[in-house]
Amino acid sequence: MFSRELVKGSTSLLVLQLLHERDMYGYELVKEIEKRSEHHLQIKEGSLYPGLHKLEKQEYIEAYWQEQEKGPARKYYRITKAGEMILQERTSEWMQYVKVMSKMIGKTES
Repeated sequence: MFSRELVKGSTSLLVLQLLHERDMYGYELVKEIEKRSEHHLQIKEGSLYPGLHKLEKQEYIEAYWQEQEKGPARKYYRITKAGEMILQERTSEWMQYVKVMSKMIGKTES
């Protein structure tokens, strides 16, 4: 498990990437992050929803309700065009950050 600060700083990037792949509802996002990270990243729903609301306010994602065959309707999220653009920017920034940090801690020669 990683420190809360490290995870918090990367949550929006993870959410945008997952929503780039397909629309998802909140609990599904939590479970997908957990699954793909092999349980190293565990984001509680109580931490995820404020982040989703912030991304929605920034107009990087939008929400809609979808009826279910069984049970109540679910609130799904999808990425917007602005979200696609910021995802590209943040992914590039993240890759550069990883490269710099690897150099700083002596893990690469270049």
